[in-house]
This record gives sequence, C-alpha cells and structure tokens, in this order.
Amino acid sequence: QVQLVESGGGLVQDGGSLRLSCAASGLTFSSCTMGWFRQAPGKEREFVAAITWGYGRTYYSDSVKGRFTISRDNAKNTMYLQMNSLKPEDTAVYYCAARTSLRLGSSSRYRDDHEYDYWGQGTQVTVSS
Repeated sequence: QVQLVESGGGLVQDGGSLRLSCAASGLTFSSCTMGWFRQAPGKEREFVAAITWGYGRTYYSDSVKGRFTISRDNAKNTMYLQMNSLKPEDTAVYYCAARTSLRLGSSSRYRDDHEYDYWGQGTQVTVSS
C-alpha cells in the first residue's frame, strides 16, 4: 500500500519560512519523480515544484522560483520543500505526489498533475500579512 504523508505546514508571517516534508512508503521512492502541488480556496490545484528520479533535476513554477527549494533524500524515502520569503498568496493546501513512470521528458510533463500516480492528504500552509 502506497502512502505519502506530508508534514511541516502551519501558520507563518509574511516573509517567513517553512519546510515541508513528504514521507513515502510502499513504492520504490528512488525511482519516482516527486512533485509538490498546491490548492488555494476556490482555485484549481497548481504545480509548485518537481524533482526527477536519478539525477534529481528540479523544476519550479515561476511564482516560487528563487524562493522555494525542492530536494529529496532517497535513503530516507523523503522529499522536502524549503519555502522562504513566504507571501500571503502562497497560502494553500500543499500536496506531494509521486510519479512512477521512469520515462523522462520536458518540464511540461512534470507540471501536469495527471502524470502523477499517488497523492498525499495535504498539509495546510497559511501566510498572514
């Protein structure tokens, strides 16, 4: 049984930092491309960042590039999202996702939530102004 469990969300002030974690089990983590997505109230789920299996190539949405850093520790089956310089518009439920296909491709592939096979339950991030 595959499980993705996010943690690390919370309430933070404008300009603050948080680190999210996603602990994976029941799959071969090192062979998965992992992603972070978020969904704000009344909005569609959107791509935040992704990290491929193997070389660990990273991709970011324009809205978080330069502020967020995605990383992974294959020995711990865990992915991270370091979020700095947080803004109120970053407020959302953050989801981690696992893509089991070994097929790599262009960045558009990793931004598409349909490419991912498993999802966590989400963790709330609230940034106050």
